[in-house]
Amino acid sequence: MTHSFQELNGSPPVDARWFFDTLTARRSIRDFESVPIATEVIERLLTAACSAPSAHNRQPWRFCVILDESYKDRLARSMGEVLRIDRLSDGIDPDEAQAEVHRSYDRLTGAPVVIVICLTMEDMDRYLDEPRAHAEYLMAVQSVAMAGENLLLMAHTEGLGACWMCAPLFTQDIVTEILDLPSSWEPQGLIILGHPAQEGRDRSRMPLDRVVLWR
Repeated sequence: MTHSFQELNGSPPVDARWFFDTLTARRSIRDFESVPIATEVIERLLTAACSAPSAHNRQPWRFCVILDESYKDRLARSMGEVLRIDRLSDGIDPDEAQAEVHRSYDRLTGAPVVIVICLTMEDMDRYLDEPRAHAEYLMAVQSVAMAGENLLLMAHTEGLGACWMCAPLFTQDIVTEILDLPSSWEPQGLIILGHPAQEGRDRSRMPLDRVVLWR
């Protein structure tokens, strides 16, 4: 007789079909109702994030939860200006660049909760040679990304909408300064959270035969 992992650990088994449907039904949500999210719900999301696997179990993720509207505004304005400059340097039409800035501002300031996800190398292994040092850094990045996915999935199961935005990667110094983050925290992305104002759009996924090799 075989037993599930959950049964062996004394926790109730998870329905596989329900879990699969939860995974495949998640969508990125960018528009939210003006309804606050309870602190205990936010803490549940963060606990789920911190339950992710990590390299050497060093748990290199760090989180900054933004509820204050003034911080959202400052962050959105400063990152938006960098976006505008970057897009103009790409050669796009100035009006189009400004429209992108407005969309980004509205998404960030319209979210009841913004969670900036950061990486720290403080507890990761250190190597003198560049190849292993780079690999160790990538292992930390992968760990933080898995924590972010846990948070997104937990938000979906809570009936919340969420979207990962990578803007902090392009504005790390700005994000660090505005939020007064510890110097060892490296911003990797942010997740906007709230009660969905509309359903997320379906996105096509490539078939398995495009992305999988069997050997």
